[in-house]
Amino acid sequence: MEDSDARDEVMTSRLRTDVAHSARIYDYLLGGKDNFPADRAAAADIHRVWPSLPVSMRANRRFLARVVRWLAAERGVRQFLDVGTGLPTEPNLHQVVQRVHPDARVLYVDNDPMVLVHARALLTGTREGVTRYLDADLREPRAILESAALAETLDRSRPVAVSLFAILQFVTDESVAAGIIGTLMDAMPSGSFLALSTVTADSNPEEVANGLAVYAERGIPELARDRAAVERLFTCAGLELVEPGVQLVHRWRPADGSDELPDAQVQMYGGVAVKP
Repeated sequence: MEDSDARDEVMTSRLRTDVAHSARIYDYLLGGKDNFPADRAAAADIHRVWPSLPVSMRANRRFLARVVRWLAAERGVRQFLDVGTGLPTEPNLHQVVQRVHPDARVLYVDNDPMVLVHARALLTGTREGVTRYLDADLREPRAILESAALAETLDRSRPVAVSLFAILQFVTDESVAAGIIGTLMDAMPSGSFLALSTVTADSNPEEVANGLAVYAERGIPELARDRAAVERLFTCAGLELVEPGVQLVHRWRPADGSDELPDAQVQMYGGVAVKP
């Protein structure tokens, strides 16, 4: 992990505060403070035409927590690779899984300079476990797999849960998305899992179409996938979906009242699959 001076230098060299960024828009719509005027202006324009977006985002955060808790508690997974982590939002993944297994090992991966600066908030894990952060790009999965951070954090002779929560909508080429998943999962042993969520327009076509148009105007292209396309993200890598398959995220093993939301207010599909 780089020291604070190095992190500040990286942030200064890479951070564009005058251009809206998807992670900071997400942060603002969830009530966070790690954003700038350009992000807030973009968020206001998006929210105007996509008013249910904050509800959908919160449903996705609850989905993340349910999924990783289920993987830790029901499937006994103790190793997690979270790619496209985003800005810290409690409960963070390591907090959930280390409550189940204090010795759980978590590697977070992102390439947003603000996430890098705030990575200390992602590293406050248990004394028994390991929590690390890797500054790397989702679109370069081999670099992630070949990193010293991964080698020092995860034992690839034992199952690993790879997670891609609310990130693949920004990978608009399906062959690239499939390649990322295939590369990551090919490197994991049998019994490993893939968990992901991504945007769909199936439940609310008008709002999502209008919202994605504003994102595109701000230089942030997104792809909304239907259920079949999300299922292919799993099956193209030879993975086997676990029950209940691909669902709107508030319908996946609901245990916190999430399923009481109307479907039209949730525009994310999610699921979990296992590597045979």
